[in-house]
Amino acid sequence: MIVLSTFLLAFAQILDMIINIYIWIIIINSLISWVKPDPYNPIVQILNRLSEPAYDFVRRIMPTVIGGIDLAPIVIILALQFISLFFIKLIYSFAGSL
Repeated sequence: MIVLSTFLLAFAQILDMIINIYIWIIIINSLISWVKPDPYNPIVQILNRLSEPAYDFVRRIMPTVIGGIDLAPIVIILALQFISLFFIKLIYSFAGSL
């Protein structure tokens, strides 16, 4: 049981780190989009490739442009925070009970 508990704790911690990194990618991409970056810049291309699938998914589900402001990054960040606070904490508590 200790092996399963340790595995679940490691899985939850890695998942939490991935979610936090993706949140920062969304934030950085949102901030960069305000200054009209060079679309051929490799960093801008990487950020767009990592964030556009999530933006497209949210935009298909609900309208996100309100008053000329795209709220898709906020929706994505809130969803990722919910996943982090609910599911990852649930995995932590389940691993602790083993």
